[in-house]
Amino acid sequence: MWFDSVSDLVRVLLVGGAAYITVVVLLRTTGKRTLAKLNAFDLIVTVALGSTLATILLSSDVSWTEGALALALLAVLQTVVAWVTTRRPGLRNVVTARPRLVLRNGEPLQDAMRTERMSLDEIRQAVRSSGSGDLADVAAVVLESDGSLSVIPAEKYGTGAALEGVAGADARRRGAQT
Repeated sequence: MWFDSVSDLVRVLLVGGAAYITVVVLLRTTGKRTLAKLNAFDLIVTVALGSTLATILLSSDVSWTEGALALALLAVLQTVVAWVTTRRPGLRNVVTARPRLVLRNGEPLQDAMRTERMSLDEIRQAVRSSGSGDLADVAAVVLESDGSLSVIPAEKYGTGAALEGVAGADARRRGAQT
């Protein structure tokens, strides 16, 4: 059967349009973080928003008001968690993964790679994408909390201050300062 009733189709059109506008307004009011590269926490919220939107569209048991309230609750909770974690940095590790050094001075860090389930080929790809042709020309590769890889060429390493808070980088910084 193509559809049960015309009223169901009209409901999807009306409630779907209203829910879409609600999502756009919520995303615009909650800021860029909602749309930024996703760490695990942001991905969960995004999936929950999508699931809630689908439920609003397809379930006649959920009113637009209930759905809009659920969407707003998710957006508010994400904003509260983001606000708290920026003011209490220790809590940030509960919500997001800490960045990890996976290559130091051209040498892959096997333990870190194993922990992060990362292959040397992925590191090589990131190094190539950065414009380097040799791992020896790279001071550091960091697996960021959003899953991306940051490559720091040896000639741009400087004091290494950008690696503050990166797991596995603290020993290197101490060694560089002495």
